[in-house]
Amino acid sequence: MAAAKRLLDNSNPDTNQPNYKRMRSTTPSFASVIKEAMKANFLENLSSALEPMLRRVIPEEVENGLRRYSCRSLTRSPSLRIKALEPSNLRLIFNKKLSQPIFTGSKVVAGGDDGQSLQIILVDTSGEGMVPVTLPYPIKVELVVLNGDFPSGDTETNWSREEFDKHVVKERTGKRPLLTGELNFTMRDGVVSVGEIEFTDNSSWIRSRKFRIGAKVVQIGNNQTTVRITEAVTESFVVKDHRGESYKKHYPPALGDEVWRLEKIGKDGTFRKKLSSKGINTVQDFLKLATIDTPQIRTILGTGMSDKMWEVTYKHAKTCEMGSKLFMAHGPNYELILTPICQVVRAVINGQIYPTHDFPGIQKAYIQNLVKEAYDNWSSLEEVDETALLTQGEPMVDEYPNVHQQQQPMIRSYQQNTILTDASEQLVECNGWIGNPNYIGYTC
Repeated sequence: MAAAKRLLDNSNPDTNQPNYKRMRSTTPSFASVIKEAMKANFLENLSSALEPMLRRVIPEEVENGLRRYSCRSLTRSPSLRIKALEPSNLRLIFNKKLSQPIFTGSKVVAGGDDGQSLQIILVDTSGEGMVPVTLPYPIKVELVVLNGDFPSGDTETNWSREEFDKHVVKERTGKRPLLTGELNFTMRDGVVSVGEIEFTDNSSWIRSRKFRIGAKVVQIGNNQTTVRITEAVTESFVVKDHRGESYKKHYPPALGDEVWRLEKIGKDGTFRKKLSSKGINTVQDFLKLATIDTPQIRTILGTGMSDKMWEVTYKHAKTCEMGSKLFMAHGPNYELILTPICQVVRAVINGQIYPTHDFPGIQKAYIQNLVKEAYDNWSSLEEVDETALLTQGEPMVDEYPNVHQQQQPMIRSYQQNTILTDASEQLVECNGWIGNPNYIGYTC
């Protein structure tokens, strides 16, 4: 009975009692639930909106902080403090142009006859010209391949690192690295030699059809550099497939080069086959016959070689270097000294030395026959050195002393060929060679 009464009393609580107020305060209202839900949704949306901004701003601030710290540390070194304030004054340069043409699989070297490796030099451009400089720390340098169009006109001499990196060319998909070899090295004392490097692919597949080689600084001392050193860039060049290297011409050609190394004569062409059928296989063979009998070699080549083509081929052939060797042909009453291409250097007939520009009619025809005979028996000629020839002593005395005194011969050395001449001789230039029009074997 008492329990039922208590239950009845609890079913209608007195709102004025303190316990009732506490119970009401712990039960959330519908409005408060909606309010809390809206607040949570707002915070979630705000977080989603701020996240990209924070991701971008925080790394930038960290990087700025590191840069400020690095700059403060650089101020401790007076030499680096100046370079940090004036970064555009320092740049790398290649000391020479490249030797061209460049083929895949072949070593890239500097231009010139020596075929030396490239060198990279650190210079200061703040004054007039480019003055080589050094840093107190070693510099790590990396070689990369650039598009031949870089740099553009507005950044021809001064570009940013970002612009430089944007024009780096990578290998084609599925191909080997475009440039292989020693691509990373350390520069000390402001200069470093480039090791063996070579291209593995040609340049025909990019828009400019040309490459450049660039050298950039990746580190100074033991820390990543914050000093701006402008990158070195070579001239633009074409890289050809190595299969074309075996067909390239030589400039200048050597006497022992195969005759197809000359302009207008193909490696497997008709001209080469015609010449080969007559025993003319080298540049020296070509020039010897051209010297003693130009019409004959023109006949061998046939009408397919026009006058204009002949001029190009012959001019190219005559740029070859003669060297210092001479050849002696002699008989019972004569002695001839010839260049490697059958030009007469000295003629001694019956003990008399004849100036090569002034043979009397009978002797001139006679000597020309002797030269042709020497050509036909070239393998039997005796090799003599030009220096030894000049130190043999006094020339043989002829049987006409009075004439000899009036026309005293002398030995003149010119372009590695020794030419007998006298004071009245007139030399002319022809296609880059100097000679006498009356000189036996001289053709122009």
